[in-house]
Amino acid sequence: MEVPCVRVEREQGEAARRELAESDLVVDEVEIVVEDGWLYIPVTNPDAVPSEFELVSHDLPTRTTQRMPADILGFEPSYERLGNIVLIDEDDSELAGAIADAIIASALPVETVLNRASKVKGETRVRDWDVLAGNGTETVHREYGCEFLLDVARVYFSPRLATERHRVTEQVTQDEHAFDMFAGVGPFVIPFANRGATVVGADVNEVAIDYLQVNARRNGVEDRVTAIPGDVRGTATEYEDWADRIVMNLPHSADEFLDTAVALASDDCVIHYYDIQHEDDPFGPGEEAIRSAAEPEYDVTVETRREVRSYAPHELNVCLDVRLTR
Repeated sequence: MEVPCVRVEREQGEAARRELAESDLVVDEVEIVVEDGWLYIPVTNPDAVPSEFELVSHDLPTRTTQRMPADILGFEPSYERLGNIVLIDEDDSELAGAIADAIIASALPVETVLNRASKVKGETRVRDWDVLAGNGTETVHREYGCEFLLDVARVYFSPRLATERHRVTEQVTQDEHAFDMFAGVGPFVIPFANRGATVVGADVNEVAIDYLQVNARRNGVEDRVTAIPGDVRGTATEYEDWADRIVMNLPHSADEFLDTAVALASDDCVIHYYDIQHEDDPFGPGEEAIRSAAEPEYDVTVETRREVRSYAPHELNVCLDVRLTR
């Protein structure tokens, strides 16, 4: 079928497809194809395509019904996508193998399937994985226009928090100073810098810090990002009174770092404090801990109380957006 297309080099194909899809310009009923290093993306309205894209007419096949893992297995398996890796959590090794085979045989654009082999361990919060299909544990994850190179076996990263990270990122303003006390590979740091903030990220996992620096370069924001390895309680003294925004995404133990957060805070600072508490009082313990650390030096105003997700039976992962005013 001869249709109007955007033609881009294969390396830029995913970014172009995402941009066009966000404007509802991609034709769903026609296949996207690769030929001779070029990606051809069928578009609904050539007149609405941004001028930076090359428009051509090309013969593309009609999309056939794609098989998903549930079509092969007969039931809907539970899994997470992280770049070209699929993560599952299945104790039955035979069932885990069947799920992995179905995922690879399906239309999902993935290469590797990993099964959780341990809980999150130690202060670096990494876990063990069994490789069921493919090889390697490194991937590139894309999220709201940013991309993150990471190794799931060596750093902590949760794709489930993408919406929450985007919610916080949209509050960031040009030229503000932001500090992520537990930065990982940069899922808060990079989008903050993309919005024009100057950002510092700290983490005890030096591998994560290495990836954070790589990701700052990948996303073109290295001039606005500083990465600090080590425990933030002893490595960030030069940033006291500096931060206009602080991210504390270390549920279970963020309260142990509140004295440092208060020291980092400028005269007017918003703290995004993440906690895991019982559903009967999910916000009270965190608010009490923040007030204990910040008052009377600061006035404390809770601007948002948000349930991020269910963590365990009767336990909630929550966020407090709290403004400290000196």
